[in-house]
Amino acid sequence: MVSTRRRRQLGQNFLVDQNILDVIERVAAVQADDVVLEIGAGLGVLSVRLAALASHLHLVEVDRGLEQRLREALAPFQTVTVHIADALELDLGALRPVPNKVVANLPYSIAATTILRTIDELPEVVRWVVMVQREVGERLAAHPGSPAYGAPSVLAQLACDVEVLRHVSRTVFRPVPNVDSALLGLARRGAAAPAAVRQLVRDGFAHRRKALASSLALAPSASAGIRERTRAALEVSGHPPDERAERLSPEEFRELAARLVQR
Repeated sequence: MVSTRRRRQLGQNFLVDQNILDVIERVAAVQADDVVLEIGAGLGVLSVRLAALASHLHLVEVDRGLEQRLREALAPFQTVTVHIADALELDLGALRPVPNKVVANLPYSIAATTILRTIDELPEVVRWVVMVQREVGERLAAHPGSPAYGAPSVLAQLACDVEVLRHVSRTVFRPVPNVDSALLGLARRGAAAPAAVRQLVRDGFAHRRKALASSLALAPSASAGIRERTRAALEVSGHPPDERAERLSPEEFRELAARLVQR
């Protein structure tokens, strides 16, 4: 048996509520030709449902203490690959067959990073239905100008429509976490942002209380004259030259990156 302390260290909170599992299954709408990636398989209660629906299931679990239980639970299915690995180190691009959906109760400690990584590294994925910490879900779905809006919001929304599908009480997990959760849905509408755009976004939000131009000028890799060029580009796009990053929409960040390359 895995200790509660160990589970908390790994960000593990096992989903035990059948009604919420029903909701995930319904909104994920896994079809017979889908290849699903599940990260943070835990005890396998969601895995069994997904394996029964998908053409193939890749499940990832970092805790070797759960491996035997997982393999026993999935033994009836011949279309499951169990990866006992750290999801942040696993070579996602090497997964075969290639996933087109991500459905998971993500470990809290890696949720945002995992979502953004799968957007970037798995271009064939078109749909995500993932359980995350409520704050993370609201941050990824946040609109420009709101307190929760930041680099993760922009990076996710440059490639996907992002929606908090429902808020979920902490009481549906064991052990009970200290925070509530959210079921988050993402639908891809385009390719992940290029590396240059992603870096611009991260640098732009690195000093949140400063103007965007000043924040970019403080980046370790800042190019000569970036402050002045950014101020000029912002004015061209209809923003004041001292605008903060949080006021720009995801598409405006893409446009800003293009203007800075041209100058």
